[in-house]
Amino acid sequence: MAKQARAIRTRRAILEAAARVFDEHDYQAATITEILRTAGVTKGALYFHFQSKEDLAHGVLAEQAERPAVPPRACRVQELVDVVLLHGYQLQHDPMVRAGVRLSMNQPAQRPEDRGPFDPWVEIVKDLLDAAKTQGELLAHVDTAASAEVVVGGFTGVQSMSEWASRYRDLDRRAAALMRHLLPSIVTPSVLASLDVAEDRGARVFAELPGPGPDETRQVR
Repeated sequence: MAKQARAIRTRRAILEAAARVFDEHDYQAATITEILRTAGVTKGALYFHFQSKEDLAHGVLAEQAERPAVPPRACRVQELVDVVLLHGYQLQHDPMVRAGVRLSMNQPAQRPEDRGPFDPWVEIVKDLLDAAKTQGELLAHVDTAASAEVVVGGFTGVQSMSEWASRYRDLDRRAAALMRHLLPSIVTPSVLASLDVAEDRGARVFAELPGPGPDETRQVR
């Protein structure tokens, strides 16, 4: 058991180091040497878990996808808001999420099972909008597929602007402003009045998420 726990910690340390290096230098400029230095492990330990830099990149993408999800909300529009603002908060604070986004946009090599960088997000948003429409939270005319693409496209734009302008430091403000501008065009007035779209909402949603297991460290710093 102790050996297995050490292996889990080593693998996690390598992935966290790879995420920081990919985030700072991008995939093409990142080197195994820098990842080894950042992780503080031997080359043998790294290659025991990952066969190549490409394999490391896919490991980071998989790890980022495993981040805890927003708890279900009775109001599905609030759940959508929480998903968007939590993602913004994680981009500000979590190197694994930042690296995952960067790698998704500039994938080192696509595998047959890989999807485009936006398809999973559009699907998540559309599912939430479909549920919201079923519950009567959306205006009657709303096309959930089109609205999902607008939400994802809008967030992608403010995310890019925030990265360029402040290295994501103002993303909470930009993401909250985006949602406050988009939601009135699709949400019923009674639901709109009940929503929490404050700039600190992402941080409060993060505080609800389950903590790490005994052999893990919580990534957000």
